Amino acid sequence: MAYQNIEDYGIIGDMNTIALVSLSGSIDWFCYPHFDSPSLFCALLDDEKGGHFKITPETDDFTNKQFYWPETNVLITRFLTPGGVGEIKDFMSLQNPHDKHNVHNHQRLYRIVRQVRGTLSFSMECFPAFNFARDTASCELTEHGAVFHSSSQNLYLSAGTRLEMHQRGCTARFSLSEGETVMFFLQQECSACIAAQPHLNEADDEFHATISFWRNWISQCSYTGRWREMVHRSALTLKLLTFEPTGAIVAAPTCSLPEMIGGGRNWDYRYTWLRDAAFTLYGLLRIGFTGEADKFMGWLEARCHELNPDGSLQVMYGIRGEHVLEEQILSHLKGYRNSSPVRVGNGAYNQLQLDVYGELMDSIYLYNKYGSPISYDLWKHLRKLVDWVCQNWNIPDEGVWEVRGGRKHFVYSKIMCWVAVDRGLRLADKRSFPTDRARWLKVRDEIYEEIMRSGWCEERGAFVQHFGSTTLDAATLIMPLVFFISPTDPRMLSTLDAILQPPLKGGLVSDGLVYRYNIDQSLDGLDGAEGTFNICSFWLVEALTRAGRVDRSRLEQARLMFEQMLGYANHVGLFAEETGPSGKALGNFPQAFTHLALISAAYNLDRALDRK
Repeated sequence: MAYQNIEDYGIIGDMNTIALVSLSGSIDWFCYPHFDSPSLFCALLDDEKGGHFKITPETDDFTNKQFYWPETNVLITRFLTPGGVGEIKDFMSLQNPHDKHNVHNHQRLYRIVRQVRGTLSFSMECFPAFNFARDTASCELTEHGAVFHSSSQNLYLSAGTRLEMHQRGCTARFSLSEGETVMFFLQQECSACIAAQPHLNEADDEFHATISFWRNWISQCSYTGRWREMVHRSALTLKLLTFEPTGAIVAAPTCSLPEMIGGGRNWDYRYTWLRDAAFTLYGLLRIGFTGEADKFMGWLEARCHELNPDGSLQVMYGIRGEHVLEEQILSHLKGYRNSSPVRVGNGAYNQLQLDVYGELMDSIYLYNKYGSPISYDLWKHLRKLVDWVCQNWNIPDEGVWEVRGGRKHFVYSKIMCWVAVDRGLRLADKRSFPTDRARWLKVRDEIYEEIMRSGWCEERGAFVQHFGSTTLDAATLIMPLVFFISPTDPRMLSTLDAILQPPLKGGLVSDGLVYRYNIDQSLDGLDGAEGTFNICSFWLVEALTRAGRVDRSRLEQARLMFEQMLGYANHVGLFAEETGPSGKALGNFPQAFTHLALISAAYNLDRALDRK
């Protein structure tokens, strides 16, 4: 089975996990039952042994279409052939946690095949590869489907047609005439479910219930601006990336998708980074999703109660708050298009990244302002955290990009240390919380002066990556977004102009797409090249938007770049982490951070254009 392009996938999910469904009708990535569980299907990382669940016409003479049922996360894959039109409805049922007695109240992945017109023959292959293809498995056919047994998991596939055994699982061939339907669903093995004959009526009820859930949820969105459809799709994607039991949002549902084909920058993103916090809460609150913001705030508050004895935080945590995320290399998997190594776990969890303190404090400040007032008990933990920043802001760290080339005094890290102290002061003043204001004020001013003195490069006429460097870094675009500096300050405008230059002229922008930094100038300790970072492109849009309040031409430039960026979304509106030189998606997919930045850029750009 040939690898599909990363951008050739839609996603379905149930706020516990996500499956990637290709344009050709194959589920090639599915960790079950949770985001961070070992994979059940991972053909994305090894097209031979990774496993897949594929339903496709038995002809090569077809074209595909894939789209979401409007305002939902129900995915339709349509096949258009000379003999007729067939389609697959893919979705996951949404569990009712209060219905403990319903034997069908399990995580279920539904695949409903329907013949729309004419007659068409289909083939089905269900080849599980348990535990990242490390476990041996057996398949046993039952009256209404098949049971897959492995040492780590047992699964049941219900089928509305006759199955045949295969050495890797089971297969089926079936023909449908106009109006006919065949249903498949996959779930954990359950004796009651195995005994019961699958009913299309039940699947139809689940389909309509799922449609209603997503439509009701997205109706809460308060954004009614110019790019409503893309903002809605980003919001629906973020909801799918939410781990419902705790409210955490994973950075992406995949692991080890490469930042350049054949390269080694392949990471596991199925965890929650604190730096996503400010953008998450800001994005959700700005467009009306206060319930999701409340739940994520609960997850964040729990982390604040788990500070290290010295008052420090981790960079990232597991979706249940796990602290240890040990990195492993799965050498038995080839990697996406032979991009090895395949990594699970993430060794960056024990790095020192000072920026996370600013992002955490900013998110809690925003929540206190737009959500609910925080408690005194939480404030005591935050006060300890800000005291730690006051003591440690001037040490080197690994930085926002999680480099593995040694610690440096990264400018972005210092900016976010300033944010941590600044938001701490604002919270204390707004809520009259007790703290050592004199010390915090003194440190905040020291950080500011040091950034202006050591983070500015007169030679480049720009803020740079780290103290003493001449390398540009797109992370400095955050400065006006967190109110560190005026968006029209001459230094900020000069930095914008430097970044906006193409790479051949020393800048970071290639036709509106933004690189993090020049990897030839920055010794990040990593091999291989990378694409442009989509979040950086949206940061540039927002920085230009804010500068455009005075200079109309920059506002027009921001709009042009934003709408150009929307054109790099895939066919169902999803973004990966990066965009490659050929315009193809790179990195883990879809990327929460990218969709958060899209929402923020759309909100602020729309508001700025309305003020004209």
